[in-house]
Amino acid sequence: MLFGLGRVITSSCRKEQALQTRRQIIEAARSLFIARGYSGAIIEAIAQQAGAAAETVYAAFWNKRAILSKLLDTSLVGDDLPIPLLEWQGPKAVMAETDQHRQTELFVNDIYMIMSRVAPIFEIMRVAAETEPDIAGMFQSLLNERAQNMIVFVRTLIKNGPLREGVTPEDASDTVWPLTSGEVFTLLNTTRGWSEEKYKHWLVDALTRILLP
Repeated sequence: MLFGLGRVITSSCRKEQALQTRRQIIEAARSLFIARGYSGAIIEAIAQQAGAAAETVYAAFWNKRAILSKLLDTSLVGDDLPIPLLEWQGPKAVMAETDQHRQTELFVNDIYMIMSRVAPIFEIMRVAAETEPDIAGMFQSLLNERAQNMIVFVRTLIKNGPLREGVTPEDASDTVWPLTSGEVFTLLNTTRGWSEEKYKHWLVDALTRILLP
């Protein structure tokens, strides 16, 4: 029994160590992608920053595209657990709320938290997509997924009441999609230096005026 338990503990420790190594690689990649761009952040530099061998990086992720994909996933939800974005607490709270105005406020709070993590990754992907066909495909899939998530948000609003007169669900989702984009977030929060409070107030006000009666 004791020997068997020892093997279980050793296996558990190795798994945790492997996970920690992957996290270090992801964080090293985040730093270098932002500093050097996707093409400028080579595997060897990522390995050095992470305190690992290049062979370890290849064994964990196979290639740089896989590292970027995992970085995007962890940035979207703020964790490396394999849980879809819409099943996390923030989106679930928006869908559970029954008041349209409160839904909009919760939605904006969640958008701010997500974009504060992921907007720099969007920019990395946008630039890389111009010269890297595989990244272009990944970026387009991401944009399409965001559009679908905006449709989900609009549908949750409609469950609790009508949209503003003349605004169709399609118009609403097509409006929410760019307003909550990483590009707009970066322009306002980084380029213009808006505070968190100012960004949230602007977005709640804009969505309320455009979408709600």
